Amino acid sequence: MSVTFLGMPATRPFPRNAAGALRDSQLRFNLRKATRTIRAKRASVVAEAPDWAELREAGRAIKEHTLRNLDRYLVRLEEAVTAAGGHVHWAADAAEANRIVTELVKATGETEVVKVKSMATQEIGLNEALLEHGITAYETDLAELIVQLGDDRPSHILVPAIHRNRAEIREIFAEHMSGWGRPAPENLTDDPAALADAARLHLRERFLKTKVAISGANFAIAETGTLVVLESEGNGRMCLTLPRTLISVVGIEKVLPTWRDLEVFLQLLPRSSTGERMNPYTSMWTGAAEGQEFHLVLLDNGRTGVLADEVGRQALRCIRCSACLNVCPVYERVGGHAYGSVYPGPIGAILTPQLRGMGSELDRSLPYASSLCGACYEVCPVAIDIPSVLVHLRTRARHPWPERAGMAAAGWVFERSGRLARLQRAGGRLRRLTPRGLHRLIPRRLPGPLGGWTDTRDLPEVPEESFRAWWDRTDGGRR
Repeated sequence: MSVTFLGMPATRPFPRNAAGALRDSQLRFNLRKATRTIRAKRASVVAEAPDWAELREAGRAIKEHTLRNLDRYLVRLEEAVTAAGGHVHWAADAAEANRIVTELVKATGETEVVKVKSMATQEIGLNEALLEHGITAYETDLAELIVQLGDDRPSHILVPAIHRNRAEIREIFAEHMSGWGRPAPENLTDDPAALADAARLHLRERFLKTKVAISGANFAIAETGTLVVLESEGNGRMCLTLPRTLISVVGIEKVLPTWRDLEVFLQLLPRSSTGERMNPYTSMWTGAAEGQEFHLVLLDNGRTGVLADEVGRQALRCIRCSACLNVCPVYERVGGHAYGSVYPGPIGAILTPQLRGMGSELDRSLPYASSLCGACYEVCPVAIDIPSVLVHLRTRARHPWPERAGMAAAGWVFERSGRLARLQRAGGRLRRLTPRGLHRLIPRRLPGPLGGWTDTRDLPEVPEESFRAWWDRTDGGRR
C-alpha cells in the first residue's frame, strides 16, 4: 500500500521539505510569533502548580501501566460502552476504519456530516474516503475550518492553521465562506472577534440541520465507558449533542483505566496545550444518550506494532498537547507541513515512522528532523523521552554502505583508547609534513557521498597538537 498524506504521496524526505519552508519568510514569522506566545503561557501556568513534577510522573505511570495491560482495558472499555447502549467496532487499519464509518453514515441515509477536530480521522484520511462515496464532511473547529476552506493542510496538533495570520484568514473567509443559502461575509475585517463571528454564522445552520456527527476523543475511560473531549470553542459540544448519530473514531492508546485517572490528565493537558488551568469546554458522554445512536470505532492502524518496541512504544503515551512542537527549534523554523504527516514536530518524528513502518524515504528521514536538544522531553507532560526514541529509530534506518563502513571504523578506533591515541599522533605528524598553509586549501565540502556530512558541518582543521598530547605535556593542565 502506498503511503499518502491527505491524498498526497508522503515520500519526499524531510530535508527537501524543510528547505522549501525555510525560504518562506512569512511562514517563519507566523510560526515564531505563535509558538513563543503559546509556550510563554504554558510556562506561566505550569509554574503555578507546585506539584507539577508529581503530576507529570503520575501521568507517565498511568499511561505506561495502561499500555502494558492494553488488551485487558480495551475489553473492559468495550463491555462498558456496550452496557451503556453504545456499539463498538474494531478497525485494524485505516481502510477498515473508513469502511466502517462510511457504512454507518450510509445506513442513516445522510450525505453530510459535521466533525469535531480529530487527529485520528485525519490520520486515516476519513474526509477523503467519505467524499468518494458522496458524503461531505464539514469541519467545525475554527482552525480546521480555516484549513478546509483554504484547501490547505493542518500544520500543528493544537492549532492546525498556525501557519496562517489574520490577514490570510480574512482572505480565505471572504473568498470561500459561502454556501448553505448564505453569501460570503461582506466588509469582513481581520479583527479576531469579527472572524470568529463570521465562522459562527457560517456553522450555525449546519449544526442545526446535520443529523450525523463524527468525533475523536482525548480519553476513553475503561471503567465506565466514558469518552472525553476537551476543546476551547464549544463547537465540539454542538457536534456531540445535537446530531441523532454520533460516531467516534479513537486510537486504542487513548484508554485510561479508571475515572480517577482522568483527574491527573485534566490538569496536565490544558496547561501543556493551551496554557490554561482548565479547558473552557470538557464534554463527557457514556454510551448512547437519549435520542442518539452512538458508535465507537477503536483504531489500531499500526499501534500494536509500536507496542512491541520496548523503546519506541513510549510514543503512545502522547496526549496530543503539542508542547513539544512549541519549544522545538526545528519546528519553529519549518512548520508542520515539512513533516509530511498529520503528526508534526518532535512527536511526529517518532510516532509517524513507527505507525507507517519506516517504509518511505520520508519516514526514514523524520528521526533526523531534530537537533536532539532535549527541550521536547523537558516539557512533555507524560515524560516521553523523545530524544532517546529518535536515536533508537535512527539505528533502525538502513544507511548507505559508506556511512556504515565509516561508523564501523570509528567504532573500532574509539573502542580502545590506545587506538585513538595512535591515530591522533599520526594525524599530527601528517600535518607537519604538509607545507605551511596547505591544510587551508582542503575543500570545505567533501566529495561524493561524504558530502552529506559536510553539508551540515564544517570540516575541522587538523590541530597542531591533540588535546591528549597537550594534557600529557602539561601534566593534566597544571603546567
